[in-house]
Amino acid sequence: MRVALITALATSAALAQEPKGSGTVAIRAARVIDGTGAVPVANGVVVVTDDKIVAVGRQGSVTIPAGARTIDLGDATILPGFIDMHTHVAGRPLADPMSDLSIAKDYEALGAIVGVANVHKTLMAGFTTIRNLGAGNFDDLALRAAINAGYIPGPRMQSAAHSLGITGGHCDENGFRPGLFDGTPATGIADGTDQVRAAVRYQVKYGADVIKTCATAGVLSEGTGAVGTPQYTLEELGAMVQEANKLDRKVAAHAHGTEGIKIAVRAGVSSIEHGSFLDEEGARLMKERGTYLVPTISAGETVEQMAKSGRLTGNRAVKALAAAEAMRNGIRIAVRNGVPIALGSDAGVGAHGANGHEFTLMVEWGGLTPMQAIVAGTSSAARLLGWDNRIGTLAAGMLADIVAVQGDPLANIRTLETATFVMKNGVVYKRDGSARLP
Repeated sequence: MRVALITALATSAALAQEPKGSGTVAIRAARVIDGTGAVPVANGVVVVTDDKIVAVGRQGSVTIPAGARTIDLGDATILPGFIDMHTHVAGRPLADPMSDLSIAKDYEALGAIVGVANVHKTLMAGFTTIRNLGAGNFDDLALRAAINAGYIPGPRMQSAAHSLGITGGHCDENGFRPGLFDGTPATGIADGTDQVRAAVRYQVKYGADVIKTCATAGVLSEGTGAVGTPQYTLEELGAMVQEANKLDRKVAAHAHGTEGIKIAVRAGVSSIEHGSFLDEEGARLMKERGTYLVPTISAGETVEQMAKSGRLTGNRAVKALAAAEAMRNGIRIAVRNGVPIALGSDAGVGAHGANGHEFTLMVEWGGLTPMQAIVAGTSSAARLLGWDNRIGTLAAGMLADIVAVQGDPLANIRTLETATFVMKNGVVYKRDGSARLP
């Protein structure tokens, strides 16, 4: 009986798989930006066979196999599929009036079901890969499985499952009566090194690709102190990083405050998320250790607007305004000190499908050049994921994750906010600005 069940499950898993391209197609456009930071190729072409890129270059200098289909995108720019390193695709977005009460009122399955629409919007925005940093009930792992099995369209995902945090901290559920939402290491609430190790092991046991932690307080949580207050100790974070690395996982640390950022970097986290109050010393430390900054400026802009409009009130409004103002300075300090930067929008705080606005803010708030912003959302993000041998650049042998935007993003960064063509694994999901079923 057990053997028959295992065989049936294996057969079912083999039949369910994500769509892949078939045949050869040559995609032509006015320019190609390959994601490495190199000068764009004018009158470019990318040749794809099945789900892989086989050639990239100038039209006329690249051999196009006989019988290949041609897609001519005209005055567009071809780029690698975009990568968002900080999303929350499961559950209601902050703008939803029910978001604050969702944990108490929603059916457990609703978060994953709502996420189906969120991942579709994300893919249509040109983001063919995301890193989802925290979700309840393993909803993000359910979404990842559904995408990988081909049941729903969406970006490829690295997922964190439950975020790890101290009792009463930013990653905990606050503002409810005592005993209602007490957490455990299984749900990410862990105090002391032993519980921290247990929490890491539990998330990995059930499929987490990356560990997300709250090293400091945050903007939207209740009763956690000032936005940058450190929460985990160096010893606790060190144990978390050690355990995660032992299991071949990286740690992404939510950290707004100056001291909390430094504690997390010294503990060995791979990325600092937000980094609002980053100072020169912290930036130099990040550069020295190779720690990435994922600045999530879109979230800063969103909460700033909500505070100014009265949607956020009290301490949350105070924290929102302080963090947004600090972000404008923190990212510039990071750029000045050569800190590696990867794009992350914190979608879920802001709207899903608006992920490309982060490119604009990296230029307008952060002072990056348009090319630096593009690299942050392609090859740099791929390196942080550890997937730079598969995605993040347009080159022979890479997966055929390709997007296009109208016009030249180096002349107008806002073109990256609207993808007109989206291909993932060689399958076209959007063309001429319209979604297509694979």
